[in-house]
Amino acid sequence: METHAGRRSARSRRVIPETQAPWPPRDNLKITGVRSIVTAPGGPPLVVVRVDTSDPGLYGLGCATFTQRFHAVAAAVDEHVGPMLVGRHPADIEDIVRMVHYSSYWRGGPVLNSALSGVDQALWDIMGKRAGMPVYELLGGRVRAAADTYLHAEGATVEATLDHARRLLDAGYRNVRLQTGAPGLGHYGAPGSPNGYPDAPYPDGWDVQRYLRETPRLFERARHELGDEPGLLHDVHSRLTVKQAVQLARALEPYRLFFLEDPIAPEYYDRLPEVRVAAPMPIAAGEQLGSVADAARLVMNGGVDLLRLHVSAVGGLTPVRKLVALCELNGVGTAWHSPADVSPVGSAANIALDVTTHAFQIQEGHVYPDPVVEVFPGTINPVGGYLFPHDAPGWGVDLDERAAAKHPPVTHLHERWSARVRRPDGGVEPP
Repeated sequence: METHAGRRSARSRRVIPETQAPWPPRDNLKITGVRSIVTAPGGPPLVVVRVDTSDPGLYGLGCATFTQRFHAVAAAVDEHVGPMLVGRHPADIEDIVRMVHYSSYWRGGPVLNSALSGVDQALWDIMGKRAGMPVYELLGGRVRAAADTYLHAEGATVEATLDHARRLLDAGYRNVRLQTGAPGLGHYGAPGSPNGYPDAPYPDGWDVQRYLRETPRLFERARHELGDEPGLLHDVHSRLTVKQAVQLARALEPYRLFFLEDPIAPEYYDRLPEVRVAAPMPIAAGEQLGSVADAARLVMNGGVDLLRLHVSAVGGLTPVRKLVALCELNGVGTAWHSPADVSPVGSAANIALDVTTHAFQIQEGHVYPDPVVEVFPGTINPVGGYLFPHDAPGWGVDLDERAAAKHPPVTHLHERWSARVRRPDGGVEPP
């Protein structure tokens, strides 16, 4: 009896005549299969797309990670997007990306764009391998040797956060993001503590007024104890009103932040220019956007100093390199989202963008643990606080599927946490 996986594999190899290019290819190379691979060697589920070709051994990998909805992305790749590509020449990246983007009619959004990103980045990987060049050379070559990066310093207390920051600075990093825990379990970026508000309707809640009081105190001590040189960053994670964001930004002015990240929720980005005008430090935002058009408006309307996208959420390298050009023309910097829920393939794509544009400002970094490096040979980890691109053709990152199979993903990891992000009165907050 034929299994569902077998039926899916057969569909993924079937040529759809209507999706073929109306021009003859330069050679006989064709896409023969497209499939998703989901693995979680570091904890967060990572989605990678593999595109195979008629040239034995020539394949490409792309990052399609939307870790909170990985089942949906995998289904979009395997059941919808992938079959459209079979029979196409892998060099037709622009046409394929545009065709896939419009094919769903109700287009955009992080699920479909993540699927598109995986395909797009895999095609760039193939192009680099065919040319015998790293992707950054296909983009015009380097304008810098490496991407300066920052890591996250966190702790349940201010003392623990600053101790972590010192360890990072001693290891050669020049920039650190500081996040300190608070009572309750909904705090972002650092450990919380249960039953923080025992007399409240929701004892594990997060208190915005406490956050507004304590965050400036964290940075006051950080500047005093860490000195003037380190770049200090902070992520609000979208939890403030416009007025609260301005209040926090002005309270942090004496401590000269490298940037303040995501001060308000993306639903209110039309008011982000108000925050940016009033804030004394650069404003970074955009990681929750799922649309190239929304990202472009953020740049054009004066909402950000640094555009901070999750590259796979808006469709991959092809659309983002155009946003990079827009940033260059508008004096906006880049600072791509790249924590543990970006695969090493996606990280390699970020770095290729970083080293090929004058708009680059800083790159979020992550030190991938050994299980991730085992699954993804060629994983790029920081060296001396910098991320260096591979000189190997394509992304220079591979995927060991046997090793990947040892790390199945767990569903609802994020949902279990985000469902607890509430005020002490019980009201839901953005996670």
